[in-house]
Amino acid sequence: MLAKLIRNTWWRFIATALSSVLFGLISVSLVALINEIINSDQAGRSEQFIWFAVLACLGVSLQLASKLLAEQLSQQSQATVRREVAEHVIGAQFSHVEAQGAGKIKSCLTEHSLKVAEFFQSLPNILSNAMVVLGSFVYMAWLDWQVFLFALLTLVLGSVGYSLANANAFRKVTEAAKIQDTLYDQFDAIYAGAKELKLHRKKRETFFQDVIGSTITLLQKRRVQGASMYHYAASWGGFSVFAFIGGALFYLSAPGADSGKVMSGFALLFLYMLTPLEVMLAAIPKAAAAKASANTIATLTKDMALMPSSNEAMNDFNQLTLTDISHGYYHEQSDEVFALTPINLTLRKGELVYLVGGNGSGKTTFAKLLCGLFEAQQGQVLVDGQAVQSAQFDDYRQLFSTVFSDFYLFDRVLGCQGKALEEKGNALIRKLNLHHKVAIKDGAFTTQKLSQGQRKRLALVVAYMEDRPFYIFDEWAADQDPVFKDVFYRELLPELSAQGKTVLVITHDDKYFGLADRLLKMDNGCLSEPASTAPAESSAQQTALA
Repeated sequence: MLAKLIRNTWWRFIATALSSVLFGLISVSLVALINEIINSDQAGRSEQFIWFAVLACLGVSLQLASKLLAEQLSQQSQATVRREVAEHVIGAQFSHVEAQGAGKIKSCLTEHSLKVAEFFQSLPNILSNAMVVLGSFVYMAWLDWQVFLFALLTLVLGSVGYSLANANAFRKVTEAAKIQDTLYDQFDAIYAGAKELKLHRKKRETFFQDVIGSTITLLQKRRVQGASMYHYAASWGGFSVFAFIGGALFYLSAPGADSGKVMSGFALLFLYMLTPLEVMLAAIPKAAAAKASANTIATLTKDMALMPSSNEAMNDFNQLTLTDISHGYYHEQSDEVFALTPINLTLRKGELVYLVGGNGSGKTTFAKLLCGLFEAQQGQVLVDGQAVQSAQFDDYRQLFSTVFSDFYLFDRVLGCQGKALEEKGNALIRKLNLHHKVAIKDGAFTTQKLSQGQRKRLALVVAYMEDRPFYIFDEWAADQDPVFKDVFYRELLPELSAQGKTVLVITHDDKYFGLADRLLKMDNGCLSEPASTAPAESSAQQTALA
């Protein structure tokens, strides 16, 4: 992921790196020049002061340029990560998105993307300070090659100790990134489960102490462990530097050594190198955290297969047939694989079909399978006798408008712009008695501060405006008052059927069963059509289970 971001922003990355490197080299040159000025005679200082002024102005300019470029690079990288993750999630298979979960996706869009951006923001500090350290060693070699060899040996020993601590720290940081994904799910539970937590004190206390509290504590522990390892590594590096300082000064202060210029040069370098070393070592944990976050983002996108892309759509049908369709998934509550047994079903244009059955019988899973959100593990879907291939499922899904029980209502009507459609939507809003609270204006709802039942009515309005040939309503009437239930079953559904729309209604409202053209029943994954409810002329369309 980091390598890909660097490739996508290569010119800004190179400009940032180059300006940072040059600033680091100029900084070391200034230290060397200061040492030369201290040890030179009066005659040569005028020219040296001119060089000092030139290098200082150039260094400040390069430092400013590197920071401005790094800020642009940081924001661009974060925007790129968020855009790519959002695009990938939107374009991925629905079942794969469900498997990843909202917590991990939100974590990648927020904190993980921020950590990647922070790496690019800290890039000038890492590079410029690395050049300061490297340039200092080069100047040391020029001053005294024996001391330089001692410095090199110290650097190797310090690096070995630092690398061992760094590897352990990276494991802790990576584990912390995974714990954070879990914590985001639990953050959602604070709001989504607010009613249940308020009504049950013991449940509230257990959730706070044993669930979210323990996760927060574990995340804190892992991050502290990771940071502590980095601090241990930095301390070891600092100890190595001071050991080098002591050894070098002891060597240079030996009797008879003509080392005034060398000692002053090393003294200046030692003082100047300490801060760059600390800054560089402090930046390494951010780089490690960015790598861990980038790996998490890469894993997320890798585990979600994209839907085949297509610019086409199926606009209508006369007959839709499911042949030996089956689908299974792991059911956590029962700790077993729940499966829809092979289903054979034909649905025709303009039919009004009710699907009934107990909770957990597989009605919603069947509806998602029917509209193409889930792909069948076995069997075929045929539209007017033509089998729908895997690459055509996104085209096939364009036949359907749905309102599932766990629907989401966007703040605007997406993909349905136009004055005529807006008037159609507002007319239905009046029919559903919502006109005194909400309206569609300039393609957006004027408010979403509505009850769940009212929001579901708005979702129905959106489905109407989409004007697809097949409608699926999953327990739509469950949150509605009796008046609106009556409007839904006796007016809206027959109107859709009269317009030639095929409608599948998942319902428990048995008082309206007689209004359906067909009644299907789901029982523990088995779909059947009771013979007594099927119209005599549609016996050829009856559902059978293989």
